[in-house]
Amino acid sequence: MPQKINWIDNLRAIACLMVIVIHTTTWYITGPLAVTGISWDVANVLNSASRVCVPLFFMISGYLFFGERSAQGRHMLRIVLCLLFYSAVALAYITWLTPISEGRSLLKLLQKPVFYHLWFFFAIIGIYLLSPLIQVKTVQPRYVALLVAVLAVLANPNTISQSVGPFHWLPVNLYVSGDSIYYLLYALLGRAIGCMDTEKPGATPLAALGFIACVIGITLGTKQMLLINGAFNDTWYLYCGPLVFIAAISLLVFCKNTLNRRTLPLMGTIARYSLPIYGFHALFIHFLRTHHYDDMANPWLDLPWVFGVTLIGSLLLAILLKRIDKHHLVS
Repeated sequence: MPQKINWIDNLRAIACLMVIVIHTTTWYITGPLAVTGISWDVANVLNSASRVCVPLFFMISGYLFFGERSAQGRHMLRIVLCLLFYSAVALAYITWLTPISEGRSLLKLLQKPVFYHLWFFFAIIGIYLLSPLIQVKTVQPRYVALLVAVLAVLANPNTISQSVGPFHWLPVNLYVSGDSIYYLLYALLGRAIGCMDTEKPGATPLAALGFIACVIGITLGTKQMLLINGAFNDTWYLYCGPLVFIAAISLLVFCKNTLNRRTLPLMGTIARYSLPIYGFHALFIHFLRTHHYDDMANPWLDLPWVFGVTLIGSLLLAILLKRIDKHHLVS
């Protein structure tokens, strides 16, 4: 952008940290050594609070590229090179440090990512391709509220099915389907809300309360599904689910209103290196978890340890990569 936007930098850093939190805690919830009791509950709360991370990345991209400025050829080249580079890094990791078959990863390279976290690069390509066709108009808050109520809640295929006797009333079928529609909607709303005057009286505390309420709902819903099914179920964790959608919008408004005066020192550093941190972080977590450099029996020590090592290790690799990558093609 022509000038620095402080709330975007702070929000990007928050989203980056949340990604690490999600993948740090996932092993408690779904991993081969998944634990129960208070450890599961703590991991569930942290994971639920961080579910907005990927939606925030889409919203940031929409804010930057769905206005007067759109994604250019150099942006598309960069995202494709990032996909290839971090896939190659992940493939090297798989080959040398895991028993996973690299052959199967290569055969399905165009259908699924080499390593699970790289799916985002596939998804963002569509947003970049559409950006030259889209310039979001200025809209009123009540329109955004209506849009979210209809598309993100009432007609969202991920909304929990509701019936009164034989009459099925939720979700309403408006033929809105597929995650890509919702990733695009995140990007559109990122631009619309980013350009909106959100500093109305009461808007900031309302956004904070909305985020907290959604996190509580996601946490309790996930816990309930565990009790019903006897195993983890990701219904409430879905990035396109209604509560995650509302939580992402709430956090965007809150950060826009409260973190726009300056970029916080640590947040500025993380935001600047957020792309390579994202590219490297999952490999650190996987290595620590699969090579027994963790201690899931003591989550109060394990969670900060794995999170800290992952963040510091990824940041150091990111700094090194940026020194080598003079043209910032993958950093």
